[in-house]
Amino acid sequence: MSEVTWQALTPANWTDLEVVMGQRGGARGCWCMHWRLSFARWQEGQGEGNRSALQERAEQDPPPGVVCYRGQDPVGWVAIADRSEYPRMQRSPVTKPTDDTPVWVISCVLVRAGYRGHGLHPALINAACEFADHWNQDTVEAIPIEPKPGQRAGPDSAMTGIASSYAAAGFTEIARPKHDRPVMRRVLAESTSGTN
Repeated sequence: MSEVTWQALTPANWTDLEVVMGQRGGARGCWCMHWRLSFARWQEGQGEGNRSALQERAEQDPPPGVVCYRGQDPVGWVAIADRSEYPRMQRSPVTKPTDDTPVWVISCVLVRAGYRGHGLHPALINAACEFADHWNQDTVEAIPIEPKPGQRAGPDSAMTGIASSYAAAGFTEIARPKHDRPVMRRVLAESTSGTN
């Protein structure tokens, strides 16, 4: 299998993101706006409204995440941004800041249908870290789900990723505000390269 590469999401590769997201735009028409909007605005925009909001956000710098590829095929998406871009994370007792460290947060990891179950999550997470490093960020954080042994997480709870995938990508647990929600962090090495 070919190596995973990435490109920051911009208007130029928006159609590749649409391929990854599918017609529904991820779970329940989210289009990765769940953490960026109030619940009422997110719910009102499910589908086309959220799609338009992310498309508009993709025109700004820094981009809101990375589209990941195997060869020419778009296979995944990772949303990552400064914590301040996610107001709902700031308020939630589970996802609120653990300390004062400036961090970029991975809010969504999505593998395209047809490519799931092939262990792509750590490679996608690494791509997001390379992207953050490219934008001179030092620390990346995530609040993934850690399902009980033998159980699978549903799409709503798994959108932030699975804890074992972050561990495989070099993240370590720094807190656990809820039994199945570790806060995981990676300090980016100087050798990380974001030249994709």
